[in-house]
Amino acid sequence: MKVGLVAVGQAGGKIADALLRYERESGVEIVADAVAVNTARADLLGLREVEPGGRVLIGGDRVKGHGAGADNELGAELAREDIGEVRDAVDAIPTSDVDAFLVVAALGGGTGSGGAPVICRELRRIYEEPVYALGVLPARDEGGIYTLNAARSLKTVVEHADATLLFDNDAHREAGESLAGGYGRVNEEVARRLGVLLSAGEARDPTPEKVVDASEIINTLGRSGGVASLGYASAPLERKRGLFGGRKPIEEDSLAATTRVTATVRRAALGGLTLPCELRDVERALVVVSGPPETLSREGVEDARRWLEEATGTPEVRGGDYPLRDTDHLAAAVLLGGVAEAPRLAELRAGAVEAQRNVAAIAERSDLSAGIWDAEGLDPLF
Repeated sequence: MKVGLVAVGQAGGKIADALLRYERESGVEIVADAVAVNTARADLLGLREVEPGGRVLIGGDRVKGHGAGADNELGAELAREDIGEVRDAVDAIPTSDVDAFLVVAALGGGTGSGGAPVICRELRRIYEEPVYALGVLPARDEGGIYTLNAARSLKTVVEHADATLLFDNDAHREAGESLAGGYGRVNEEVARRLGVLLSAGEARDPTPEKVVDASEIINTLGRSGGVASLGYASAPLERKRGLFGGRKPIEEDSLAATTRVTATVRRAALGGLTLPCELRDVERALVVVSGPPETLSREGVEDARRWLEEATGTPEVRGGDYPLRDTDHLAAAVLLGGVAEAPRLAELRAGAVEAQRNVAAIAERSDLSAGIWDAEGLDPLF
């Protein structure tokens, strides 16, 4: 599956860089072309993988290349005002190679949070290909304004994207890890998960037993709005070296191979989701298992698909394999589409409502303090 990648804001650009780096290092072709949109000139200049011709500065006349400052209403305004420049850059992507568009942004800041819904709406208006959003939720300790931004952005983007894949920062932070220290690792994690999922349908040798193509990913994500989550897990494999240093095929009985596949899929679905949720709260699912061909038990993949069907309670569960010769790991990606509810979303809504009350209270106090210098008989200078 090939995507036209549109990164919005600082975090979106860094995730785009990570995904393009994954593509280059893995030798797969999953990005037809990439466009990075930002209100901050320095963020665009800091990109390493997105080509200079694909970098679009918006809002230059108003914010002078200094960013939207966590003001997502301003971010949305600037995206609307300069949407023609964004559209021109996206038009340069060869749509004959594109199965879908993917708009990537962090939802807590200003440019990505405000601009992503605007860009999703415009792309859906113009193109027949589905438009998906990848939204990164802020960590709990980033503050109320980021929570409010994320909730308002998410409420808007789900209306204007065919589906929104969410990544919760808190679910993937390690114990004691700082926000800044975790950002780079999170970007790489997002890229690896997307890379495994999108490259599953790529034609290669050896041929999969059951191919997962772009249409199955699209059908799992859906095209009527809503939220999705992507699970991932891997298991190391013990491979012996040959006499002259080459890799020998892994030898194990079919039962061990089947058990490893099903156990890895269960870990991906139960403990490795980008947005933790109950499996009963999803409408559709897709499982992809990758690894050396001799470890990809067909029975294991089918058993994992059946288990996921029972766990979700939906018949819409697709599955397939993705053979890789040069790897020492078995990996599983589980895509959950049509997520009805998740604890983090409920918490985000409640936190946003509280933050909005606080903002209103501050605005009311500001109105009262405006008259602090009122004095009868005293005129201002102008």
